[in-house]
Amino acid sequence: MRSLPVADPGTPDARSPFRYLWWVARVQAAPLFIGIGFAILWWLGQALVPAALGKAVDALAGSDTAALTRWSAVVFALGVVQAIAGVMRHRFAVFVWLGAAYRTVQVTVRQATRLGATLPKRLSTGEVVSVGNSDIAHIGNAMDILLRGTGAVVAIATVTVILITTSLPLGLMVLIGVPLMAAAVGPLLRPLHRRQHAQRDLQGELATRASDIVAGLRVLRGIGGEQVFADRYREESQRVRRAGVRVSSVESLLEGAQVLLPGILIAGVTWLGAHFALDGQITAGQLVAFYSYAVFLIAPLRTLTEAADKLTKGHVAARRVCRVLSLTPEIFPTPTAALATPTLPTAATSTHPTAVTPTTAAPVPTLPTAVTPTTAAPIPTEATPVPTSASAGPTAALATPAPATEATAAPIPTEATPVPTSASAAPTAALATPTAATPTEATAAPIPTSASAAPMTPAAVNIETYAPGAGDLVDVASGVAVRPGRFTALATAVPEEAAAITDRLGRYAEGDVTLDGRQLSTMFLTDLRSRVLVADNAAKLFTGRLRDTLDVRGRESETAGHQGTAAGDRAGSETGETGDSETGDSETRDKRGIEEVETAIADALYAACADDIVAALPGGLDAHVAESGREFSGGQQQRLRLVRALVADPDILILVEPTSAVDAHTEARIAERLAKARAGRTTLVCTTSPLVLDHADHVLYVEDGVVRAEGTHRELLTAEPGYRSTVTRGED
Repeated sequence: MRSLPVADPGTPDARSPFRYLWWVARVQAAPLFIGIGFAILWWLGQALVPAALGKAVDALAGSDTAALTRWSAVVFALGVVQAIAGVMRHRFAVFVWLGAAYRTVQVTVRQATRLGATLPKRLSTGEVVSVGNSDIAHIGNAMDILLRGTGAVVAIATVTVILITTSLPLGLMVLIGVPLMAAAVGPLLRPLHRRQHAQRDLQGELATRASDIVAGLRVLRGIGGEQVFADRYREESQRVRRAGVRVSSVESLLEGAQVLLPGILIAGVTWLGAHFALDGQITAGQLVAFYSYAVFLIAPLRTLTEAADKLTKGHVAARRVCRVLSLTPEIFPTPTAALATPTLPTAATSTHPTAVTPTTAAPVPTLPTAVTPTTAAPIPTEATPVPTSASAGPTAALATPAPATEATAAPIPTEATPVPTSASAAPTAALATPTAATPTEATAAPIPTSASAAPMTPAAVNIETYAPGAGDLVDVASGVAVRPGRFTALATAVPEEAAAITDRLGRYAEGDVTLDGRQLSTMFLTDLRSRVLVADNAAKLFTGRLRDTLDVRGRESETAGHQGTAAGDRAGSETGETGDSETGDSETRDKRGIEEVETAIADALYAACADDIVAALPGGLDAHVAESGREFSGGQQQRLRLVRALVADPDILILVEPTSAVDAHTEARIAERLAKARAGRTTLVCTTSPLVLDHADHVLYVEDGVVRAEGTHRELLTAEPGYRSTVTRGED
């Protein structure tokens, strides 16, 4: 027997429920067919007992002791075969059941991981939970019944052959009666299938409602909405109950048919066999055999009815699984071609990722940071490719420009400098091997004007003129530019606009977004996730130690593991075994690493004003966190989520309403400490809180999906009525 679950469940066929069930059966064909073989042997062992028993009765009636002994031994041997085959059949049936259930769980979890943020947008919690709660059992039952169902068909066929060879009328009666019983059950399967499907959908909706109530119970108690939601839950629960009653009504008819129809067939076979025995057409032993066969047929016939029921339920469950597996993520893997090494900007290229013609001078606008217009762009060294195209396209977008400095001189490139000669750097040109050429005369690079910034209405206030530069995270659709090393705030008239922008900036939704001039769609998601972190209030706290929940990257645990390995090496060296000569240095580095993580957690707790939460826990950072952190209030959960985001310390941190659930006093402290904690780090905070906005280096105001004004909080309060109305909630 192989262990379960398997390492690789394979690629499921989710085109239809039947194809999925067929795939589950096909990937475990070996144990399935072996189990079917034992099931056939088990059923045949039972089917042949009446024949052997009839022969023994005839031998007894004829006073044939030898024949009686022989047929008694046959009956005993058939009993042994039944016992062994029954044990093996059940063993393989359980293996097949578990294999189907585990594979379904594996492919569903793998698909959930693949979908990522797309999953909660497409499916409710209840639908996903139902797959793990009930659907895997129904799919496993569908595989399990294949063993006994196939054996039952073979047993019925064997009995039919025996009856026909013994008595043609009785054999035909069984041969015709079995299909008629199956046909009589058929009309019950369609309404059963339909009602089970409706009940399963209602169960998923009820599970979603229950999870929402549990998650928001503290809020419901605060606003007095417990009774309202309790009534709604009770109403939905009654709908599920009524749907279950409708399913049970059909199932009761099916169960009754499993008893009634075989009983009618048995009565008919017994009545006809008795008349044949009285007429001398069959012997007493054959009459006993016929009666035994009529009784025996109840089991395989009920198995066939059970198979129809379980296969129907398995089909309904497979449909739900296929629905999950057929979903496609909103974010697709990065194309390989897009990962080519980009060319770097030249002296003719400005410090911003917008290429210009190198032989043309242009007026220099006033920069937001008061850099004098005489600033010359640095001229690259020999290793720097120099594009000469008027429009750099993707090549410029993939460049990593260096910041401009005042009156900076640079060496002039030599002939070895590769220079693309295409007039327009299309994607193919960006990936092609550049040819060598002599660069043109270096000139000062004009800096783009406000025309490249986000569109603004005539009434909009443009506090600063800014064009995206090196290290910027830019959402082209809205004009939002997150500048490196600055604490930026984003205020929107509609909260949904902020959510849409952050989804695009974090690439949880497709959009025209660049990071350091490079399209996010050309980056591997793992690289992007390591650099850009979007932390919103939908994030959950994990079960386990609070320390592990806050240090999600496991830096402290990993360091502790290294320290344990070093201790083992030291112990080996003390016993005369070969040890690491650098064990002492390794331990010192590990201790320093643990201290750094502890310091990072302490600093993050202070910045998020969450010290009191940890201090109130019996075990402090080692205290156990329950599922989703339900022991914490909404404000406490929000502060701990902020701590986790700060401990992660990404290159770019995007926070969505990080202080919406705390009181004004705590919010003021968080705003001040957060700005200091992220000083010099790229940070974007989506909020309409004046306390947080006042500590931001730069504020962007978005209305109707685009940036309408930008500047400091106080400047926007004075100059932009829409911003003032949004931030002050319409109060003067």
